[in-house]
Amino acid sequence: MRTVLVTGPGGAGRSTVAAATALAAARRGSRTLLLSADPAGPGAVLGTDTAPAVEPAEVTPGLWAARVDPADYFRTEFLALQDRAATALDMLGARRLDGEELTELPGSEQFALLQALRRASAGDWDVLVVDLPPLRDALSVLALPERLRRLLGRLLPAERQAARALRPMMAQLAGVPMPAGWLYGAAARRDEELAAVQALIGARTTTVRLVAEPGPAAGDALRVARDGLGLYGLRVDALVPNKVLPTDSSDAWLATLAAQQQKCLDAWSEEYGSAWPLHAVRHLGRDPRGLDDLDDLSGPGGLGGPADPDDLAERAPDADPGPHADPWWVEDRREEDGLLVWSLPLPGAEKADVGLVRRGDELLLTVGPFHRIVPLEAALRRCTVSGAALTDGVLKVRFTPEPGLWPRTP
Repeated sequence: MRTVLVTGPGGAGRSTVAAATALAAARRGSRTLLLSADPAGPGAVLGTDTAPAVEPAEVTPGLWAARVDPADYFRTEFLALQDRAATALDMLGARRLDGEELTELPGSEQFALLQALRRASAGDWDVLVVDLPPLRDALSVLALPERLRRLLGRLLPAERQAARALRPMMAQLAGVPMPAGWLYGAAARRDEELAAVQALIGARTTTVRLVAEPGPAAGDALRVARDGLGLYGLRVDALVPNKVLPTDSSDAWLATLAAQQQKCLDAWSEEYGSAWPLHAVRHLGRDPRGLDDLDDLSGPGGLGGPADPDDLAERAPDADPGPHADPWWVEDRREEDGLLVWSLPLPGAEKADVGLVRRGDELLLTVGPFHRIVPLEAALRRCTVSGAALTDGVLKVRFTPEPGLWPRTP
């Protein structure tokens, strides 16, 4: 399945670009799902009378749409937890809550989106287009599965389930109750679900499509986001400057705005063009509504059209990923320098914004406002960090093997 994750600064028109991208794929014969994290869903952009439901509904031949419903997700999860804890609640005399009186808590949106991605990943789709929240929130959501799996692994290690028969004795010795089996089972199920979402996000066929309205504010947001995209290993297939004004207007005011946009586009082309293909989408003079407007945006020379060299409908999923399929790779230089070098591409990152800490078998990385804890490969765990350097947008961490932990060669 080809997956396109669409995001960008707020107000840039990412929902419109997501819908046009999905429609372009459907027009080419791909069975396409448009998944929206907008509470109202993509109904207004698609021109439907009502917002698409949580379950996919066909909008036009080849195109289905669905929306994420945090309230429904929260009620379902809370009631299921309440049922599992029924015995303890009855002992405490607690009064059960009904689904009608439940209102989702802050953070439900992120978990509901992850659940929707998991369900979509299990579907029979050729193309999945996801209308994500604004840029910073989207990066947080995409990093969440890895973080949650790490927390689950630390709090409820899977290997402790093997000691189930010893729990009663351990509880007597420790004087405290041991976690119940259902808790480990629930953790295992959650880990499996999160692993499916993490696999979807990290797949070679998954890319991020950035939407931004040309201007200084969007430029600042893109520069900050580039650090997060590199740190989390997310690939960008296109930068879509949206609502681009015509440059041949006779109106002096519009001509001035168009000139300002063009100056920004030239700067973006120079700064990002080598890594992120730019596909400008013209301003229609109105808010796009309905399939005809979306076809206009995705027609020849527009988003997703034949002139688009990174057309998602024609992009081969098995295309050559380059010299390193994994965005982070280890270079063995023991014979030359006695080192192993771990290379982490961080395009655009500034040396002053990069932090690096080794803690046990993990590497704590900071790039600007973004953080990631990465488990070290087995070979690197038997090494000490001897230095690091950021050169040409690549962070190279040098590891020196510890003689006592490496096998001797005859």
